[in-house]
Amino acid sequence: MDVVFASALELAGAIRTGAVSSREVVEAHLARIEERNPALNAVVTLDGEGALRRAREADEALARGQVWGPLHGVPYTLKDCHETAGVRTTAGFPPLADFVPSRDGTVAARLKATGGVLMGKTNVPTMLTGFHTDNPIFGRTNNPWNLERTPGGSSGGAAAALAAGLTPIEVGSDLGGSIRIPAHFCGLFGLKPTERRVSLIGHIPGLPGTVRTMRSMASIGPLARDLGDISLLYSILAGPDGSDHEVPPVAVDPVAEVDLANLRIAVSEGFPGYIVSEATRAALRSLALALEPYARVVEMPAPPDVDLSWYPLGEPYRNVIVASQESDDDDPIPLRTQLEAWDRRDRFISAWEAFFDAWDVLICPVTATTALPHGEIGAPVSVDGREIDYWAPSAHCRMFTYTGHPVVTMPYLLDDEGLPLGYQLVGRRWSESYLLGVASALEHVTGSFRRPPEA
Repeated sequence: MDVVFASALELAGAIRTGAVSSREVVEAHLARIEERNPALNAVVTLDGEGALRRAREADEALARGQVWGPLHGVPYTLKDCHETAGVRTTAGFPPLADFVPSRDGTVAARLKATGGVLMGKTNVPTMLTGFHTDNPIFGRTNNPWNLERTPGGSSGGAAAALAAGLTPIEVGSDLGGSIRIPAHFCGLFGLKPTERRVSLIGHIPGLPGTVRTMRSMASIGPLARDLGDISLLYSILAGPDGSDHEVPPVAVDPVAEVDLANLRIAVSEGFPGYIVSEATRAALRSLALALEPYARVVEMPAPPDVDLSWYPLGEPYRNVIVASQESDDDDPIPLRTQLEAWDRRDRFISAWEAFFDAWDVLICPVTATTALPHGEIGAPVSVDGREIDYWAPSAHCRMFTYTGHPVVTMPYLLDDEGLPLGYQLVGRRWSESYLLGVASALEHVTGSFRRPPEA
């Protein structure tokens, strides 16, 4: 077993059987971080001493016959926006450069409770805004597939660390593609659950004592090299925590067994009016052909009553942010304006839910292109030689942030430049367990994680 590229499930099994100790696994990952991180700048806060201490405790507990949980002794890193007790958490924001939380957020607490060993934190753009991972505290993170390309954002450090073997599992967060874009750019699996499926407590923005603005559309979910690890982490993270009272108290179903022969798959090369590179369109066409022997595959008709050319995500979320800021205007965003924004969102959600009455899943692009060259956040980007608005390439992601639908990002192939190109697998709201079952069935056709050339 290659320890630094083994799945979390493989590592947990090997630790429990005594084939390898938690300390040996942690040491191997710390050595890998020392070797590869200088070129990547993916891990920005390292707690090697704390990780080795926790690994020793895990080995001692196992010797007494105690198993803490499914991640017993397995190391991990966390995106630098999840609060971790005693470990610096900055969100790439200079005023938080020295912030050390006194508590674990829900994500860190649940991973710890199931036996995980935290090694450190991974880089993000400032306050998680942008799909170039760069900030004034730690600088730029590079993509292990090509150091001159971005790993995406805002979970860019997480994705780069996973692809390079610095960590077996990560947990990102997603408001405009921040799990899905880095997974796509680095050739990984990622899950954006339905909004409110995972607690947002302990996620920055959202510090204790501040107004909580992030209440809908934002999601927390796992990234990994192995789809089984995605399913395991989803089962650990999902569900109410007693603090985020908007997470419904419903059971999380086990991953479904799905027969491809009974599947109705809609495939879109790109929504009308959305900019997509020709290489991406060609990849989606080849994917549809590859799936035709196994399932009912149809080119996607546009859902009814939805103007796909409208980029709607910012409206209700921006209204909330503006209304939460101190202002001389007592009512900067009239309540009716926000209610109308939510009403428009309801109509979008209903249209997509009707679409999923006819189709089990939708396959569509993640972004307009594969990993972009490094650039400034907000600066125009190039797609097939055409300069476009910075946010335009993420339109397919932002649609399903806006509607709250769950999405699994799946790796597919490498483009002509040798960069990973994946796809979004979208399902009905609250259907994560079914969607992960579909993903597992499709993986046998569309492929798994590949190591970058230098890894």
